[in-house]
Amino acid sequence: MDKFKVIIVEDVPLELRGTEGIFKSDIPEAEIIGTAESEPAYWRALKQQLPDLVLLDLGLGGSTTVGVEICRQTKEKYPDIKVLIFTGEILNEKLWVDVLDAGADGICLKSGELLTRGDVASVMSGKKLVFNQPILEKIVERFKQSVNSQLLHQEAMVDYEIDEYDERLLRHLALGYTKEQITTLRGMPFGVKSLEKRQNELVQKLFPDGNGGMSVNATRLVVRALQLRILDIDNLQPDEE
Repeated sequence: MDKFKVIIVEDVPLELRGTEGIFKSDIPEAEIIGTAESEPAYWRALKQQLPDLVLLDLGLGGSTTVGVEICRQTKEKYPDIKVLIFTGEILNEKLWVDVLDAGADGICLKSGELLTRGDVASVMSGKKLVFNQPILEKIVERFKQSVNSQLLHQEAMVDYEIDEYDERLLRHLALGYTKEQITTLRGMPFGVKSLEKRQNELVQKLFPDGNGGMSVNATRLVVRALQLRILDIDNLQPDEE
C-alpha cells in the first residue's frame, strides 16, 4: 500500500486515541494530517490540506445525521477523496443505507474486529462497498432472509394455484383499492363481477377448511394472503392505472 494522508473525524477523545493507535501500529503508510471532533472542525481541517482518505464517525455531538451530510458534501466537492465510515451506530441500519447513498466507499462497525489494515487497503485501492466482518454478517443475514422470503412466496403461489391476476387482485385489495378501481388497471381485463368471482374462489383456496363458520371479507382474505407469503408486505406497490 502506498503512502496516503488521512483525516479522522471522531468526537470521543478515547476512541480517537484508539483509532490513531491502529493507524500508527498497523497502517504505517498513513499520515494523519488532521483530526476533527465536529463538522466545522472538519471543514477547517479540509481547507488546510486535502486528504486521500477521510475516516468518518457518523455520530457527532449526539447527531446521527451530521456524518451523512459530511460524507455527501465531501463526495460532491472532492470526488477523489475516499470516505470510510467507522461508526458505533451498530443498530441503525437506515443510517448505513443513507451514508452509502451519500457516496461512502465502505462502512466498518466499531465492534468485533474493528478497523483492519485490509479494510483500509481495500478502500485505498479503489474498491467500493468495503465492509468489516460485523456488518458483513448482518448483510449476509438479511440476504438470506430475503432469499428465503422469495422462495416461500414462490412456493405459496404454486401450492395455492395463484396466477398473476389473483396476485394483482390481492395486492390491490391490500392497498385499499375497490374492485371498481382495480378494473381500471392496465392489464386487468376483468369487470367487477369477474373480480368478485375470483375473490370467492380465492377464499375457497386460502380457507379450505372454512373460517370457523364466519364469512371472509376482503380484509381477512388479504391478511391470510400475507400470512401465507402469497403477498410480500415489503413489496406492496400498485400497478400503473
